[in-house]
Amino acid sequence: MSKWEQCNLSDLITLKRGYDLPNRERVHGKYPIISSSGISGFHKEAKVKAPGVVTGRYGTLGEVFYITKDFWPLNTSLYIQNFKGNNPRFISYFLKTLDFGSQNVAGAVPGVNRNSLHRLRIRKPPLPVQKKIAAILSAYDDLIENNNRRIAILEKMAEEIYREWFVRLRFPGHEQVKFNKGIPESWEIKQLGELVTTQYGYTASAEEKEVGPKFLRITDIVPNILDWDYVPYCTISDKEIKKYLLHEGDIVVARTGATVGYAKRIHKYHPNSVFASYLVRLKPNKLENSIFLGIAVESNNFKNFISMFFTGSAQPQANAQVMSLFSLLYPTEDLIRRFNKIVNPILDHKEILFLKNSSLKKTRDRLLTRLISGKLSVEDLDIQFPPSMTE
Repeated sequence: MSKWEQCNLSDLITLKRGYDLPNRERVHGKYPIISSSGISGFHKEAKVKAPGVVTGRYGTLGEVFYITKDFWPLNTSLYIQNFKGNNPRFISYFLKTLDFGSQNVAGAVPGVNRNSLHRLRIRKPPLPVQKKIAAILSAYDDLIENNNRRIAILEKMAEEIYREWFVRLRFPGHEQVKFNKGIPESWEIKQLGELVTTQYGYTASAEEKEVGPKFLRITDIVPNILDWDYVPYCTISDKEIKKYLLHEGDIVVARTGATVGYAKRIHKYHPNSVFASYLVRLKPNKLENSIFLGIAVESNNFKNFISMFFTGSAQPQANAQVMSLFSLLYPTEDLIRRFNKIVNPILDHKEILFLKNSSLKKTRDRLLTRLISGKLSVEDLDIQFPPSMTE
């Protein structure tokens, strides 16, 4: 059995502070700029050769990013300057198991000192074991990434059908339809408020413990995918939960902050959940309109419309009345039904892939701690390395 070595983190890797870069220089180029929270722009120059590993120095602590392209690590991050002969992919997983929060230095913004991190005591497996551990975990990540690509394709398919039918007006049978001033006969221009009812969300504190239903917030709906695994919980009475409980077809919109106007439609799968006070729920008057309206409200057109009504210079805000003024072309009910027949299965497939990813992540995370700690031995396993680890 191979011996795991007791040592300091500095015996495994050397961490180095990222590089300063003005905001104006973070928009042009092919090399990703990596901050404490991930890709934060692109630059014409790379400071570090790939593969690389980056983690947060200030702000977001504990996030670890494995970088497959030459990159520029930002000054809010720490990057691995020297892997000291260890496997970079293994290092990326190993760092995820460290409690960076316990190393937080005093200050208003969370931060860590690399010298303190270097002194952490760890157990280091030999290189062959490192490679096997990385191979097992990266196989899960490769599957997750492949599913994410498929999810993105399905989203684009649904959006493209929407644009083709309801923006470009090349819907099935459009050649036989009469147009009046550029609008198909029997279609109407309606304001969103005619098609939905609005409601502000529930005021409570988010809690990590399962003290009640999931508590959907602005930060949860901004990413491309609404990942329920990362949505916290809240305490709420039985009486209040009936008022704020989310249902299939509901559309929730951010009404304040830098992401005002961002929206997500709730599809068929979702846990028992309520929505927070900085969100507005748009409930379609007819469930069959929810996919059509959801894609419309998630679009850039809606965000651009909302931005014209921002109030408050420091904190942009938009209320339910403003959202209700958004105008859109409303087609015939028959066309809505035909649209749903095509797009609903696409969204179902997208949700199935998301559920698979959720299961893969949970399995990977359970394996992560056991593999990195050595509790689950891999020395006798004959492992085929995944494509992402081929040298």
